[in-house]
Amino acid sequence: MSDITTVHVMRHGEVHNPEQVLYGRLPDYHLSDRGRRQAQSAADWLARNDVVYVVASPLERAQETAAPIAAAHGLPIDTDADLIESWNQFEGEKVAPGDGALRDPRNWLKLRNPRRPSWGEPYEEIAPRMMAALHRARARAVGHEAVCVSHQLPVETLRRAMTGRKLPHLPLPHSRLCNLASITSFTFAGDELVRWGYTEPWGL
Repeated sequence: MSDITTVHVMRHGEVHNPEQVLYGRLPDYHLSDRGRRQAQSAADWLARNDVVYVVASPLERAQETAAPIAAAHGLPIDTDADLIESWNQFEGEKVAPGDGALRDPRNWLKLRNPRRPSWGEPYEEIAPRMMAALHRARARAVGHEAVCVSHQLPVETLRRAMTGRKLPHLPLPHSRLCNLASITSFTFAGDELVRWGYTEPWGL
């Protein structure tokens, strides 16, 4: 059996969120119609791959993104709590431009240290839990491929940790290589990372 193992770490698809709430770990936030199409695009892209294990964050949007991938390979969806979204003090508040929590002076103290970040789960706590989930998935798929479905900040933090980049970064789209339904793939020879890649099946 080959010792080459690839773990694809995916961000979930678009969420139905007309109120533009920062939903974080709140329950009952599901994929939009577009998000379901994005998930299916990822499943189609992975359909010919040697995927033997699929695992997702416990949140609905991650489970729903994983569903067509698991179905394409005839696999169940495992759940790993370490893949969950990072916690955030703005959870449940509106974050729409011009009408959001970020414009409220009462919240500015929470924004005082973007390097930690002061408004939520520290990067130094996100990275090890995501790395633990990554390596558990690798162990379940030795010689084959696994898929982990998670969330933007955890996936971005994992990529930075695995590729030797600094964890702190601006929480802006142009600072993150992790668009909706994107896939960041890590390939290992044994337990050594030998290459990584990034793709957006929805845009192909």
